[in-house]
Amino acid sequence: MLLGLLTLLAGIGQRTIWAPSETFTASVPADAAAAPLTVIDQKLRTLHGGTVKISVQGDGNFMLATGRPDDVDAWVGKTAHNTINGVSEDGKSLQVEHSDGDATAPNPAGSDLWVSTENAGGQLDYTWTPPADGDWRLLLAADGTKPAPASVSMTFPNDTSTPWAVPLMVIGGLLVVGGIVLALVSARTKDGEGGEGGGSGYARRARARSQAQSANKATMVAAGVAAVVLAGSATAAQAASPSPQPSGNASSSAAKDATGSPVLLEAQFRRILEQVSSATDAGDAAKDAAKLADRVAGPELEIRTQNYKIRSQVGSYEPRMPVRSTKLLTTVITSSRDWPRQVLAVTQGDGNVVPQILTLVQQSPRENYKLMETTPLQPGTTFPTIGRGGTQTLAASDKSGLLYSGEEAMSGLADRLTSADSPFKDKLVEGSSSPYIADTLSYQAEVVKAGENGNFSFTHKVAPENTVVFRTSDGGALVLGRINFGFEGTPKAAGDKLSIGDDAAALAGGKETSTGMVLSFAESMAVYVPPAGSTDPMKLVAATRGLVGASFK
Repeated sequence: MLLGLLTLLAGIGQRTIWAPSETFTASVPADAAAAPLTVIDQKLRTLHGGTVKISVQGDGNFMLATGRPDDVDAWVGKTAHNTINGVSEDGKSLQVEHSDGDATAPNPAGSDLWVSTENAGGQLDYTWTPPADGDWRLLLAADGTKPAPASVSMTFPNDTSTPWAVPLMVIGGLLVVGGIVLALVSARTKDGEGGEGGGSGYARRARARSQAQSANKATMVAAGVAAVVLAGSATAAQAASPSPQPSGNASSSAAKDATGSPVLLEAQFRRILEQVSSATDAGDAAKDAAKLADRVAGPELEIRTQNYKIRSQVGSYEPRMPVRSTKLLTTVITSSRDWPRQVLAVTQGDGNVVPQILTLVQQSPRENYKLMETTPLQPGTTFPTIGRGGTQTLAASDKSGLLYSGEEAMSGLADRLTSADSPFKDKLVEGSSSPYIADTLSYQAEVVKAGENGNFSFTHKVAPENTVVFRTSDGGALVLGRINFGFEGTPKAAGDKLSIGDDAAALAGGKETSTGMVLSFAESMAVYVPPAGSTDPMKLVAATRGLVGASFK
């Protein structure tokens, strides 16, 4: 009975005074090496299940950013950094791995790679929740030049299960019952020995055997129940123990997890698009290309720069179509995780007579997305269907599954714009309500015919570095890129002069020439390419041009 009471109290104690804490906190050791960046590995978020809370203390301002594991690794690159990737066996310390490298990095604040960013000064308490499915890492930094905050602690859910509590209480109760049974049997034995002179020796021995058998049965039942309970508690204890985490290359598994997922979440894309729109609005309003530099590059930067220059001298010159982040009609986001990365937006906001395709490119992990081209849809044209959950981007030379590769499509379009008898005449068509090709050919023919004093020629040549190819839902492709449109004129005879318009004169520095002139236009184009085996022609989806150069020979 005493043993039973002690066992019972032990079981009750596990549920009360000895019950484990609901959480435990582990901290970065004080002797951890300093580094400008600290990475918190994604496996810590699910190491013990439940919600993980992070506390950071540091001098001055710092940030904690959330990104895909491969994006965080790509941004960190060769910079020296610490990686928090585990918890010590006693649960008191975080395991930190130091990697040597460059002593400083650019300020990670404002990078397009981060899905979300927490900014703090001195103290930050953060509850780690994933922004979407898949793995996510955290990056902790000051400004890339100062050491990242060294005081980091993480609070994890603790295993509060007490698998032995109930078994001990059951066993204790059985032992108490067993003790009572044994006490009763002992008392009855003494009574039997004292009454009726004990009876015959045979009767006394029979009663003793019967009482012993009863006691043994009671003891065996208690032992059997205890054995069953013990077996169950052992299974429960084993189940309550967390399975060991698989070892291996965390970066490899993270990259595998990210494969096929779009490189931007919708909230990220909208934030980037708003910043691009704001930058172009500022540049357009001030006619100042310097205001575009952070968010505009390539053909669009060149076209808008020259547009500002012309409009500063020719008030009637038409401005470039404004870039709007709303109304956002659709997005196209690559699932290819290498760089450069390309994404599209189709918007039609204030000032957009027709929907406009915005091509944004991120050249490297530490650069932000920049607007490379704006291409208005041709009237009456339908934008091809492309999966919103991420799609494949192809190399310009890749023809897999396509009627034509991206470079073949752009070369065919350039030839079609140059010659009315192009072999691509029936292989690349446009809608009857959107005659960009027809108008270009007609304009060129009229200039040649009307050129009494000059000889004129026209060329359309692909700028291959600007070609971007997205796989469409039907297995075809949408090809976007730039074509350089050249217009040259030379006087027919000595003394003949050629005149150019006010817009070109603003770039050439004059209106007339007796030696010849060259005009240059950048054409932003989008072509739909059918899948391999189709009998349909390619279709011009979007097109526009802008004057980027004018000079005299």
